[in-house]
Amino acid sequence: MSTNAGEVRPLLSTALTGAELLRWYWTLAELAALARQMGVTARGGKAAVTARLAAALDGLPEPAAVRPAAPRRAGRQLAAPVDGATVIPQGQRCSQVLREYFVREIGPGFHFDAFMREYVAGHAGHTLAEAVGHWHATRERAAEPQAVGGQFEFNRFLRDWHASHPGGARTDALAAWQAHRARPRD
Repeated sequence: MSTNAGEVRPLLSTALTGAELLRWYWTLAELAALARQMGVTARGGKAAVTARLAAALDGLPEPAAVRPAAPRRAGRQLAAPVDGATVIPQGQRCSQVLREYFVREIGPGFHFDAFMREYVAGHAGHTLAEAVGHWHATRERAAEPQAVGGQFEFNRFLRDWHASHPGGARTDALAAWQAHRARPRD
């Protein structure tokens, strides 16, 4: 938390420095709008867009590590009907066809969690029956608290807020989030 309680979040504009941009919370939509205004690539995740903007605001070249990759081509996607012998093709997405199959095989508690998203993305050539086995094999680990990725700052804030305010109301959590994001990060 910042000790600079009197500071007010500046207007997101080309007048900022890269350091000042990094001091404040911005949504990806806000960052993308500024990137388009400045002619900076707005594609990619929030961290990448922020890094490109910070460099551009300081007159520096685009950081090599955050250059957006070429868009991935999905390849052939599975169409219904599918069964346990159906092979996952390269580039398969977590689609409604897969969701319907997994709900039918696993039950209404099925959802695409990180374990299943990674399995579908990284196991081309495996069958849907093997994916069902993976679901069941990962339930114990899935029940453990998982780290919230850096790109999900809002989710991480809410998890932490509710941990320190058990029984706190959602409206109070959202008000705390608004106050948090209005403060500088330092």
